[in-house]
Amino acid sequence: MKDKAILRSGALWLGAVLGTGLLFFLYHYLEVLTQGETQNPLRPFISELTGALGAGLLFFPVRALVRKLPLTRAGGPRRLSVYLAVYLAALAAAGAAATTFMWGLRSILYPLAGLGAYDYGVMPLRYLMELPLQVIWFTGVVAGVHVWDALAAARQRELRAAQLEGSLARAELRNLRLQLQPHFLFNALNTISATMYDDPRAADEMLAQLAELLRASLRTAQTDEVPLHEELAVLACYLAILRARFGDRLTVSIDADPATTDALVPSMILQPLVENAVRHGNAERLGRGTVAIRARRDGGHLILEVEDDGNGERPAAPGTGLGLSGTAERLHLLYGNDQTFTAGNGGGAGGTGFRVRATLPLRYAEERP
Repeated sequence: MKDKAILRSGALWLGAVLGTGLLFFLYHYLEVLTQGETQNPLRPFISELTGALGAGLLFFPVRALVRKLPLTRAGGPRRLSVYLAVYLAALAAAGAAATTFMWGLRSILYPLAGLGAYDYGVMPLRYLMELPLQVIWFTGVVAGVHVWDALAAARQRELRAAQLEGSLARAELRNLRLQLQPHFLFNALNTISATMYDDPRAADEMLAQLAELLRASLRTAQTDEVPLHEELAVLACYLAILRARFGDRLTVSIDADPATTDALVPSMILQPLVENAVRHGNAERLGRGTVAIRARRDGGHLILEVEDDGNGERPAAPGTGLGLSGTAERLHLLYGNDQTFTAGNGGGAGGTGFRVRATLPLRYAEERP
């Protein structure tokens, strides 16, 4: 990766040198032609390419100077004056080096190209003549490096902010999981305790299923999303606990579209919703009830529903209970505005029943961001 970045930077530098040299060559060569005169194109070609090469080579020490002594960190006027003095000295040194480099290289290339000896004129005046262009070049490099580094720093800050935001969101998701799991565990243990003396065999079966459910929960503890079929397998352990407690007095139906079983859903999303349906539906109130679990596809979204046959009432407004509010908050953290979560009266006669519906973006494991 580092080698590729170096090659890419080297190719960009070489392209900039050649492009600048060719543009200046075209300008000067065409200028002669517009005057109705003729000139061997090798003369401006060698002159402009060597000039561009000299500027390209001096770019690196000037960039190093700017990053060593950036004007944005000069601080007070005294330090700024020192920095400016260093920059002026660097400009004089870079200008002299560039002029000397061009004179030396052209003195070698001109004879090799059959152009005879190269005459750069009176050298003291030549150094002075080249200085204005070198001031423009030097100022452009200094300003360009400052702007480039400022943009790079801003990108790094944005990246760090995004990483921090993602870390905070993941931490909040883990915290919600930690809230929901003890909540469920205490309820399950209370259920087992209430069953232990009346039906020891059922209590023993519930303990076995609870252990399996806890193992499944640990397997997904560091995973925010799992395929729906895995989530249904974990839910099956919880349903086994409910069957051991209620027997045939509780009917649970699962209707999952086969096209959705590999879709990603938040891990342990269904268990608190089913628990809520049992605790506040007819199963808990009247000792007999029905819970329906549905999963279907709607365009680019997955719809999950959990509905009971209770009276449609809840002791608190939707979203205030731990199971419902925790689920709603998890969905918001995972999917932002690309999700909806509703809870209210179901489709039973007279507005009976209570339905919870979650609409998620339909994604699969290979599409996980």
